[in-house]
Amino acid sequence: MFENFPHPIILAHRGDLAHAPENTLPSFSQAIQKGADGVELDTKLTRDGRVIVIHDSTVDRTTNGNGKVASFSLEEIRKLDAGKWFNEKFAGIKVPVLEEVFETVSRDKLINIELTNYSTPRDGLTKKVCELIKRHNNQNQIIFSSFFASNLKIAALLLPEVPRGLLAMPGLIGLWARSFGFMFGDYQALHAHISSTSREQMQRAHRLKRRVHVWTVNTPEEVKRLKEWGADGIFTDDPETALRTLGRGR
Repeated sequence: MFENFPHPIILAHRGDLAHAPENTLPSFSQAIQKGADGVELDTKLTRDGRVIVIHDSTVDRTTNGNGKVASFSLEEIRKLDAGKWFNEKFAGIKVPVLEEVFETVSRDKLINIELTNYSTPRDGLTKKVCELIKRHNNQNQIIFSSFFASNLKIAALLLPEVPRGLLAMPGLIGLWARSFGFMFGDYQALHAHISSTSREQMQRAHRLKRRVHVWTVNTPEEVKRLKEWGADGIFTDDPETALRTLGRGR
């Protein structure tokens, strides 16, 4: 799938996050309109088992509500405003369900789905996400990522053809994931924080015939350095700036 895209691929982190409310349909649409190769998003389950797109374990920061995501039904969470906090012009925007993103992002673009059930690890999120992908038959545009190896193991069993990226925290806390966890795990990519990446790390991954996707990259200097080092993918809050830096601006 990656051979159909420029190198490095530009993935819009939670959409066009610098210019629109994160993890919303307008944010994803803006990123694609600006030329991003795909979008990155975060998935969680509502109380009634629907897959929604939201980053935090609570709704407090990105909506006008408060409380844990898992305590809301889909009907309840759809009553919240997920846009006004960012800018008045986005007032009335709703927290999307994953199916809406599939309908919004064209099949020729990538969708990196982070499985973020970190506070509810046994809720069955990965299985439900895989069921939705099978229903939409869009496996060819999906990348899975998670800090939890267990999520990626389930994804590998249910949708082995979909590439998986192991997320690694920066610094010492992510050292095991960046080294032994990645080297000896069944992953196609390492999703490493920009503060803990190096040219040598990418060379090691490439010797294993694997990829390195770096988060979160927001300055032209960082983009240029990572391209020089051979990064395969860049997650950015500002896809327009990243693309312009690479000479791909519209």
